[in-house]
Amino acid sequence: MPPEVSYVIAVNDCSTDETDSKLSRLQQENKRVIYLKHNINQGVGGAMLTGFQKAMDLDSDITIKMDGDGQMDHANIHKLIRPIKAGAADFSKGNRFRDFKALKNMPAFRRLGNLGLSFLIKAASGYWNVFDPTNGFIAIHKDTLSAINFSKIHKRYFFESSLLIELYYSNAVVIEVPMKAQYADEKSNLSISKSLFEFPPKLLYAFIRRIILKYFLFDFNIASLYILFGLPVFLFGTVYGITNYIKYASHNTPAPTGTVVIPTLLIILGFQLLLSAANYDVANYPKRNSITISG
Repeated sequence: MPPEVSYVIAVNDCSTDETDSKLSRLQQENKRVIYLKHNINQGVGGAMLTGFQKAMDLDSDITIKMDGDGQMDHANIHKLIRPIKAGAADFSKGNRFRDFKALKNMPAFRRLGNLGLSFLIKAASGYWNVFDPTNGFIAIHKDTLSAINFSKIHKRYFFESSLLIELYYSNAVVIEVPMKAQYADEKSNLSISKSLFEFPPKLLYAFIRRIILKYFLFDFNIASLYILFGLPVFLFGTVYGITNYIKYASHNTPAPTGTVVIPTLLIILGFQLLLSAANYDVANYPKRNSITISG
């Protein structure tokens, strides 16, 4: 670890191998190592929340999260904390998709899954500028960390996504740092079924919650009007058009021109209004004026 790292907080989430004995020995040999362990397995998110709480107790200026699977290079810590130290960001995270050579080493199915999941997380979190939201190599400023509602953070594999979602409500500025991921022969414990069936409903709920809070409770702006008028117009046009299509098709009767034109116009108008709302949302993620980062 670089000399700037004051503490190394290691959380053992009920590991069944030799992790306990090795970390106990490391804590005795190195004063920087702080060893914490759970008596009951809490998942990756639960382990991280324990580490975050300890970092806040230690009043750490910046807290860095690294997984224990060897995919994160500690040499990138300097790049990760630089935008936070410069005041350009409150939260920084790695981006594996900027390095095309490193991408070749990422399993193709994982690469494809990350792309699809990334889009859903962008919509749910509001951080449209983040291209690799599932990357777990992160750094966070102490003020931002203390502002997060830990009760809203998922304790299992949805942790990374739920953390990004909650950051949005503290208006935290997020910046990505290009870096390579190191893939060997390790196997992910995250099953395909969890990604395909458990994540989308959670992300849909987070998206709806964000839209309601952002555009109807915390604020009311032009995007709020787009949604307020666009959504019912689009839904009414769609339902009206389908209903009449089924009605006339079942009788083998051509639909009157007005019956066809009216729902078509409503669908187009509603879609355009919703598209304008989406464009406003994409352009208005939390950001700061341009700051030059040197060093």
